Amino acid sequence: MNAVGMIVEYNPFHNGHLWHLNEAKRISGAQFAIGIMSGNFLQRGEPAIADKWSRAAMAVQAGVDLIIELPAVFSVRSAQYFAAGGIQLLSRLGIVSHVCFGTETPDLSLLASVANGLNNQGVIDRMRQQMKTGQTYAASLAAALSTESGIAASLIQTPNNLLAIEYLRAITAYAPQLKPLPIQRLGANYHDNQVTSTIASATAIRTALLENSTLSPNSMAWQSLPPACAKQINYLVSIGKVPVTLQAFSNMILAKLRTMDLDELTALPEVTEGLHNRISDAALKATTVQELLLYSKSKRYTLTRLQRIIIYALLGITKDKLTQFDLLGPLYARVLAFNRNGRTLLKEISNQATVPAITKTAHFLTSKQRQHSNLPPLQAMLAYDLVSTEIYVLGSPNDQWRSGGQDYQTSPHYIPD
Repeated sequence: MNAVGMIVEYNPFHNGHLWHLNEAKRISGAQFAIGIMSGNFLQRGEPAIADKWSRAAMAVQAGVDLIIELPAVFSVRSAQYFAAGGIQLLSRLGIVSHVCFGTETPDLSLLASVANGLNNQGVIDRMRQQMKTGQTYAASLAAALSTESGIAASLIQTPNNLLAIEYLRAITAYAPQLKPLPIQRLGANYHDNQVTSTIASATAIRTALLENSTLSPNSMAWQSLPPACAKQINYLVSIGKVPVTLQAFSNMILAKLRTMDLDELTALPEVTEGLHNRISDAALKATTVQELLLYSKSKRYTLTRLQRIIIYALLGITKDKLTQFDLLGPLYARVLAFNRNGRTLLKEISNQATVPAITKTAHFLTSKQRQHSNLPPLQAMLAYDLVSTEIYVLGSPNDQWRSGGQDYQTSPHYIPD
């Protein structure tokens, strides 16, 4: 048995993802496909437009055999830690032979040379010097690589290339047995916000949904999704579960930040060099989360970084906790959805994996145990996933979906063939 792994968000699953899935199976020769998917909050510090179980079910309907949740303490992180968490989890399943990822530059040798360059002390030192001038991490890294290694700065200034490089670094560090398979990203660019063909970015599809409140079967946005996914999104809209947006959490975010003292803000991941003062001041001035981000943003502090920080605050994630989790890596494989092939995979995972598969939350963390602050690492990591859901559901358009405890009430979705 061999399986190809993918680290994904599926926000939502679209035709570009379907193409990636089919190519991953074709190039790897693998019979099965496993997705390690972000849960309710994503790598760019945003809530997913639909909940994790719904997105996982759509992916399995489209042909992914098994979807496993990437723990929240890795999914809402910068590229380095997001990639490390995903690669380690794929490795710990014990049955994955390849990992496939989309990129603007599918030249494996070139990407590998960049990944190796990131381990060069000269590059690291120059990058730190650049960051002191107020440049972002990505811009500083690009400049350092260009100067020290002669690598074109443009190579790492796209999100997918940057992630691809971090996947390669993580494979070298944690999972050298995994064979990397970069493939050319098809069609629309990552940040495109208009749907112009049947291959569109997830950003453009979400924009179309928010602008039109639903997806018309005659629209290009509808045609950019597998039919079952388009129908499911419209159903979720009709019952008030979708769309969930960052704006829905404005009051919660502002209340949280206004009541945190400066020491608590300093303890948040990615808060450095006086940023705690900037965020504190912005939270008092702002009346919406958009204003908060506007008042906090600068050349040094990107929108994505600031969004992640406010999600850390919302979920109660601190630097100290992440340091511990980064040393341990993902400690479980939480199943969100699977098909008949996925059932076969789960049986094999139970024999081969070095982490437990979780299908019933209460078997690993009860509601009473959650009340304790000094939890063992696995339970502490899992608790953040539960907190993520408890907060996420409060952003549902219809208040009937806002009740708590859904991680205990919702079983993994089985999608029959």
